[in-house]
Amino acid sequence: MAAVGLGLGPATVDANLDTSKLRETMHQRYGSAGVRVLEDWFDLLGRLAGASLDAKLREVNNFFNRRVRWVDDRQAWGQEDFWATPLETMGNGQGDCEDYAIAKYVTLKQLGVPGQQLRMIYVRARIGRSQTTQAHMVLGYYTTPSAEPQILDNLVSSISPASRRSDLDPLFSFNSVGLWAGGSSNSRADPLARLSRWRSVVVRMQEQGFS
Repeated sequence: MAAVGLGLGPATVDANLDTSKLRETMHQRYGSAGVRVLEDWFDLLGRLAGASLDAKLREVNNFFNRRVRWVDDRQAWGQEDFWATPLETMGNGQGDCEDYAIAKYVTLKQLGVPGQQLRMIYVRARIGRSQTTQAHMVLGYYTTPSAEPQILDNLVSSISPASRRSDLDPLFSFNSVGLWAGGSSNSRADPLARLSRWRSVVVRMQEQGFS
């Protein structure tokens, strides 16, 4: 502003995930501890496959909020501003707001939540009693493009409508297909063309075995 296995194959989790490649990459980079977290993620995908939307939003939000420790990018990745893939975030066990939002976005898409109903939202957040402002990212779920989003946040454990988050001022939002200014419902640009860090995340995810 971060090979222990259950024998889950692609058909059990998601036909678009290369589970073998994900396991191999995780083991090479983060060892058996990283693979255990990945297997827990596979288990989450399998367990929530037939669940309600509310359950998917709640459980995915909780999974990353509980398992990932917030640290800034310099401590997590040794860089000033780095956006991690879900594999990197799970393997490292720590990250900042962008890493939480990206991991939740990708996981919910894997669970069948339409990508056009999810956006990563850059906001200016007022923190603590002093109301100090800082750049922050959350994930929004939209029933329609112009609807008020439900906010999934690493700073607040419960999911709530944006109108109840008076501490957040939206700056822009994006997903895999669009980029929106403020609270606009009309996409203004191609996120892969405009957001180099997001483009890098997408390329690395494909290399790691994500669909």
